[in-house]
Amino acid sequence: MKKIYNPKPESWSELLKRPTQTIADVETTVNQIFSEIKLKGDTAVKKYTQLFDGISIESLLVSKNEIETAEKETSEELKNAINLAKANIEKFHSAQKTERITVETTEGVVCWQEKRAIQKVGLYIPGGTAPLFSTVLMLAIPANIAGCKEIILCTPPDKNGKINPAILYTATLCGVTKIFKIGGIQAIGTMTFGTESIPSVYKIFGPGNQFVTVAKQIATKHGVAIDMPAGPSELLVFADDTANASFVASDLLSQAEHGADSQVVLVTTSEKLLNSVEKEVEEQLQQLPRKAIAEKAIANSQLILIESNSEAINLINEYAPEHFIVVSKEEDFFIESIQNAGSVFIGNFTPESAGDYASGTNHTLPTNGYAKQYSGVNLDSFMKSMTFQKISEKGIQNIGNAIETMAEAEGLQAHKNAVTLRLKSLEKLSGRAQSRP
Repeated sequence: MKKIYNPKPESWSELLKRPTQTIADVETTVNQIFSEIKLKGDTAVKKYTQLFDGISIESLLVSKNEIETAEKETSEELKNAINLAKANIEKFHSAQKTERITVETTEGVVCWQEKRAIQKVGLYIPGGTAPLFSTVLMLAIPANIAGCKEIILCTPPDKNGKINPAILYTATLCGVTKIFKIGGIQAIGTMTFGTESIPSVYKIFGPGNQFVTVAKQIATKHGVAIDMPAGPSELLVFADDTANASFVASDLLSQAEHGADSQVVLVTTSEKLLNSVEKEVEEQLQQLPRKAIAEKAIANSQLILIESNSEAINLINEYAPEHFIVVSKEEDFFIESIQNAGSVFIGNFTPESAGDYASGTNHTLPTNGYAKQYSGVNLDSFMKSMTFQKISEKGIQNIGNAIETMAEAEGLQAHKNAVTLRLKSLEKLSGRAQSRP
């Protein structure tokens, strides 16, 4: 990890760059694959599965028999862990439900807001070197709580054309309606356009590599919503002398092992802690089965010594980390001052891994600085807010003249007429009523 001492604010932008390609670097590839999927459907999907995953797939849909086999192959210990995590995630996301909001803005004018589930959603679950069955929990559980009717899941097959049993078990447990053996750009393209055997969806969720991230962004040009541009994982830790250096190092490595393009950062006001963490990272790295991957991520990562807490929080908000761990005697200052982060972890005994698996919060979070404007996945991500209004005769009389005046000022006569006709009809009714003996 690079050691950086008291960097000036004007250098932060360059210092905090992520090790990722730009959209321009990969969008040509994405557009080519999208065009072919739109034109050739399943044939194109199978072609790119062969090209990128090195496997020829006859049926893209996971069969009932494969799901039953996966359940048998998943150990009871893992099933118990998954069910514990499921219960906590359900508790946290169920608590996010909101009731209808009703307001009478003017006498006779009643407005209200209700939420409706997005009917068709697609979940992308990375496979590859780390099959993320935990992401199935994070996406399928809130989709079910929200009431989504169709929940499809795409995940890449292994070299034998199989899906990791834990992914299949978790998907079935959490109510996924159909599972497909499709990964990468072709999975996003499939959920965007649909094919002969795979339905298109209204919104796509899930993390992925840089190609998946760009594919999701380009999918929005074709009328499909996405959760956020969630790309390679990242973590920033702020720690002072109250932190346990071995804990901090383990947290940094927990994100570094995700992928070679991951990034981790330590920001500290303590040079002693910085040096201790550096030593711990080197020692713990040697014991990791995914050492080669973590080493590449560590090469893109930094240990930053900063002069004060106030300067540190400014740097952290500029970076806008996906995951932010704070271990400090001044933790309240950081909790109150953090503006840009996907998810925050507080104290020596709150590892980022807890949020990844079983504490209850969602681990599908904005990366690459998008925490400045995006939230992580939550229950509302799977819902739309709809507004309703009902106006009585008294209500239209109360606001009608204002509407007429505003419409006329904008030169929209038909808008004005829609109100004028109603007001005149009420005047006639009122006149008739008054003329009666």
